[in-house]
Amino acid sequence: MRTTVPSGMTRRHFLTHLAGASTLVAPALMLGSTLRVHAHDLQRRGKSAILLWMGGGPSTIDLWDLKPGAPTGGPFRPISTSGDVQICEHLPLLAQQMHHFAVIRSMSTREADHERGRYYMHTGYVPNPNIEHPSYGAVLAHELAPQRQDLEIPPFVTVGGSSVGPGFLGMAWAPFAVSSDGQVRDLSSGLGEDRLYQRMIALDAIENQFIAQQRGTVATDHQKVLKKTLALMTSAQMTAFQVNQEPEPVRQQYGNNDFGRSCLMARRLVEQGVPFVEVDFGGWDNHQNIFPTLKDQRLPTLDRAMSALVVDLEQRGLLADTAIIWMGEFGRTPRINGDAGRDHWARAWSVVLGGAGIRGGIAVGQTNEDGTRALGDTYAAEDLLATVCRALGISLETTFTSRDGRPMKIANSGKVIDAVLA
Repeated sequence: MRTTVPSGMTRRHFLTHLAGASTLVAPALMLGSTLRVHAHDLQRRGKSAILLWMGGGPSTIDLWDLKPGAPTGGPFRPISTSGDVQICEHLPLLAQQMHHFAVIRSMSTREADHERGRYYMHTGYVPNPNIEHPSYGAVLAHELAPQRQDLEIPPFVTVGGSSVGPGFLGMAWAPFAVSSDGQVRDLSSGLGEDRLYQRMIALDAIENQFIAQQRGTVATDHQKVLKKTLALMTSAQMTAFQVNQEPEPVRQQYGNNDFGRSCLMARRLVEQGVPFVEVDFGGWDNHQNIFPTLKDQRLPTLDRAMSALVVDLEQRGLLADTAIIWMGEFGRTPRINGDAGRDHWARAWSVVLGGAGIRGGIAVGQTNEDGTRALGDTYAAEDLLATVCRALGISLETTFTSRDGRPMKIANSGKVIDAVLA
């Protein structure tokens, strides 16, 4: 029988995959429900990254690279910031923090389909039916986790949504998905803690049998996750997921919504020592009525949470070691369509980087007067990943080996965007 491995693993998948004909159902693990030790009592070391993923393709021409007066410009106006860059008038809190951020305005990528663009921007590789490439989260967690010998919770956490999986790095580096209230996604309730332990011990025995029979890497990968899951269930570090432990003023600073709570959780996780956290904030596929949607919904939520995140990281002494990456799978067309929206556009758009020694308060690259094309040097997904690796002290000479024995250089040999590195 041929066993296939998915690109990401939920704990439901793990707990049910090797149950065979049994009717094992995984319980819901409300994170840290019986723990009393606070995360800040544990020392944090090493570097981390937070990816703010804007699923759907945000209209960066209306956020970071406005074209006032151009037919393609839309109604929003640019405002001055704390850096040498202007951004949208509906991001006033972020405007006060732009000395921490660099806007890369000359992204030019080839994938304007949601799924292909999502994969490309997460991995630095275009989709290939013959190989699954690891995502940012898997790569950076794999490289940074050795700095955290005492880390018991997963090194790659995605909050509020899913992510691209670990590819050929193996399921030990799969994203651990939780909701903004700290609950593990895709789990069913029903088992008590004692029965859960008994079943997981039984699963460990089954895994050992599979490994002894040399049936490939699947059982070995799953057993690694099993052992991590057992450690996870008893770890005091699980309190990092408990956003409700934060003082009310802090929670209000981030915003009483899923994205605000997710960003606050991201701060708690990197404070604990998690190398990579992805925060999902979808809803940017604005083919219709884009301007009221941005003004009344997307931008106020983004402005409040993202600005609170960078302020909080700085005040806690974490920003110098934490990279912040803001991006989606592509931008949106300069042309406003007949439904008062913008369509997919990968030819010229923006991403934002901050923290971890990134030079803030600047714009790198530019687009022409109507935003239809990038001028001068352009940058792609692999360049972005190479730049983040450099900022985090990860060698760009690092080379992985795929499961078919092919050498795969980290960041797909992308070029570093030197202008954003201080």
